[in-house]
Amino acid sequence: MKYEALFEDENNIFGGTPKSKFMDVVFTANNDVVQFELETFIEKVAVMELMLEKFVDSDIDAAIRQFQFENSMECESKAKSLFIELTGSIVSKSE
Repeated sequence: MKYEALFEDENNIFGGTPKSKFMDVVFTANNDVVQFELETFIEKVAVMELMLEKFVDSDIDAAIRQFQFENSMECESKAKSLFIELTGSIVSKSE
């Protein structure tokens, strides 16, 4: 991806990786906002896991590991995007 350099460059304007900035924000932002955003995120993950269970006949954890192994670059990119999205939601509601 052409934006990977932005995500990984420790000297960029964001001053770290998406994960490190998320951790900074989670520990310094308004606790009510962080709690709301994490609850919303977990509810979304719960729905996705239930949907996945309906379509996967095998062990769901094994299916997730296999998919992650086969699509590691895309999974890593998606995780970074989710960190950025969640950080943005927390920051925008904390102002």
